Amino acid sequence: MGEIKLHPSWLEKLRGEFDRDHMQSLRTFLAEERAAGKRIFPAPSNWFAALDLTPLPEVRVVILGQDPYHGEGQAHGLAFSVQPGVRTPPSLANIYKELAADLGIPPARHGHLDHWARQGVLLLNTALTVEMGRAASHRGRGWELFTDAVIAQVNARSEPVVFMLWGSDARKKASSIDRERHLVLQAPHPSPLSAHSGFFGCRHFSRANDFLRERGMKPVDWALPEGA
Repeated sequence: MGEIKLHPSWLEKLRGEFDRDHMQSLRTFLAEERAAGKRIFPAPSNWFAALDLTPLPEVRVVILGQDPYHGEGQAHGLAFSVQPGVRTPPSLANIYKELAADLGIPPARHGHLDHWARQGVLLLNTALTVEMGRAASHRGRGWELFTDAVIAQVNARSEPVVFMLWGSDARKKASSIDRERHLVLQAPHPSPLSAHSGFFGCRHFSRANDFLRERGMKPVDWALPEGA
């Protein structure tokens, strides 16, 4: 997997994961796919961007999606986020609609979510790579076991964390989370295919902030600054 770029707090806890059989198999699979000329998103330097931008001790909220965007120039390692200048994808547009309905926050004019990540919102997908134009193409290749280990590290912390699990793949992680200590919020994926089945109206953003405030923790500023 080349140079593994993630924050030292994560590397300390996850170093052993990279030597496990499923990660070795995943490394081989990704190398073979790239050698065959297939385009893989995001770029390798961004595969672990979520774990680089949001240190483990700072995690307050986990937003768990399914896999990266598979369109040209979209994915950059943060779930649901796109680089500045890239058109806001439909799933993120629906997230903004829910934010507006829930907290009255007007939709941002960009899709870059690093402002959330820098506040302790871990924007994680269950699979961290995808082939261009083929959604869920890297499902079952080993990433899910790696992200299980990520969730386990967050779950093990004594500080309470809010887990937002969006979509069927994300909701599979719910059984591994200690609900006595953490808040688990589940909803359908915000994609246009499923948002009307329960994502709209879930009020996860206000519920997350209420939970954090009740425990003496700083709420998340969900309003994204312009000019990202």
